[in-house]
Amino acid sequence: MAAVVFLLISLGIFLALGMRRSPMWLWAVAVGGLTLLWQSGLLAGDLHWPDPGLLGALAWIPTIVLGLLSVPAVRRAAVVEPAYGMVRGILPKVSDTEAQALEAGTVGFDAELFSGTPDWNKLQAIPAIQLSTEEQAFLDGPTEELCKMIDDWQVRHANREIPEAIWDFVKQNGFLGMLISKEHGGLGFSAQAQSLILGKIASRSPDVVTIVMVPNSLGPGELIEKYGTDAQKHHFLPRLAKGLEVPCFSLTGPTSGSDAATMRDIGYVTKGTYDGKETLGIRLSWDKRYITLGPKATLVGLAFRLFDPDNLLDKGEDVGITLALIPADHPGVNIGRRHLPSGAAFPNGPNWGKDVFIPIDWVIGGEKMVGAGWRMLMECLSAGRAISLPSSATSGAKMMLRVTSAYARIRKQFGLPVSRMEGVEEPLVRIVETAYVNEAARAMTAAMVSRGEKPSVISALMKYQTTEKLRRAVNDAMDIHGGRAICDGPSNYLQSAYQMVPVGITVEGANILTRTLI
Repeated sequence: MAAVVFLLISLGIFLALGMRRSPMWLWAVAVGGLTLLWQSGLLAGDLHWPDPGLLGALAWIPTIVLGLLSVPAVRRAAVVEPAYGMVRGILPKVSDTEAQALEAGTVGFDAELFSGTPDWNKLQAIPAIQLSTEEQAFLDGPTEELCKMIDDWQVRHANREIPEAIWDFVKQNGFLGMLISKEHGGLGFSAQAQSLILGKIASRSPDVVTIVMVPNSLGPGELIEKYGTDAQKHHFLPRLAKGLEVPCFSLTGPTSGSDAATMRDIGYVTKGTYDGKETLGIRLSWDKRYITLGPKATLVGLAFRLFDPDNLLDKGEDVGITLALIPADHPGVNIGRRHLPSGAAFPNGPNWGKDVFIPIDWVIGGEKMVGAGWRMLMECLSAGRAISLPSSATSGAKMMLRVTSAYARIRKQFGLPVSRMEGVEEPLVRIVETAYVNEAARAMTAAMVSRGEKPSVISALMKYQTTEKLRRAVNDAMDIHGGRAICDGPSNYLQSAYQMVPVGITVEGANILTRTLI
């Protein structure tokens, strides 16, 4: 009986110490006290001095060890350094590109989550971002008008492409330049405004929102704004903002998807002839696929690995991943036929080139930014991935809730609305939960980005969680609608979401790898 009581007391003390994350010296005191309690015979009702023999002395070893380890210098020499050396010898070395990915972005409330004891007051202290008068007017005006122009059935089924009237409206009203600053002719909207505008368009057509989303996410516009030379900013940004240039960004290739750093697209620093003059430049060969807006693009952003065999740039032979801007009509650039991702209407397709010469000035940021491409991509991705896809996924979840809850009220089986059946209530509640959680997370993350944060970890979690939750919500909505959902036509309001869910799951880092690696 005494042994059972002792074990329960020990377990309670250890649980309390663990929950309070107590320091090592307090553990040593607790173990010493328990040792003394056991050896004194107090629990057995036979109080006496501890046994001075060998067994009694051995019982104090855990207390002595914990006491010594509570001294930082001893703990570092006896445990940390040997363990670190052992692990360092086993694990592969972190490459330069991996290090840049780890260092990209900023750390915010996610540090609190991983601490194990988050301070929720810090989360509540993040102020909600209110739209400016101009942003609200754009949301209520041009955005609303664009939504009225969209006939989703005509876009995704009859035409299988975005009508030119919609393209013209999007360009003329500055939708392609929401993240470009006013200084360079853009709208200069906050992340919160971009998120709400994209969400509203997504509620009408996943295809149309894609042509607005891509130029306002990771791509030439954002990269030039942050890293471009003054000449590049003055030339390209006003043209991108007004829709005179349609951008695409070519990153994914046949052998490099989520592991984009292993791309086989190669450039060599050399001298060549451009515009009738000998020019320092790059001779490129590349093969890219799955490039959204590619078939429609007039300006191709290209990621490739740059080598300098003759060390003309004085940066060594393997310069690293580099980003360049190439006009789509430049000699040697090939734009392939369209892919049809899930039968979508938005333009998506391959592009490639072989031994294409470009001037060194076409590198984003100029000669000084060669080899810095991976860092540039990671820093921009951490902000962009937190806005575009989460806003679309949130809008989709809210739409699923609106139409499914209404349908479940008016659809009757066995003399009562299906919304009152427990088997329907369960998925309906899941849709409610998804819409609420996605919207709360979207608003909070957009507020973080609007404050200047670049939450790389949170953005990855947001992209993964919101699109996965949308997939479940769409499946639940399809189940509740039954035959009404699977028969496609002009009045089917679920099919476009059902068809496009796999696209959101896959792009900007496939979820199956995001879950595994991030």
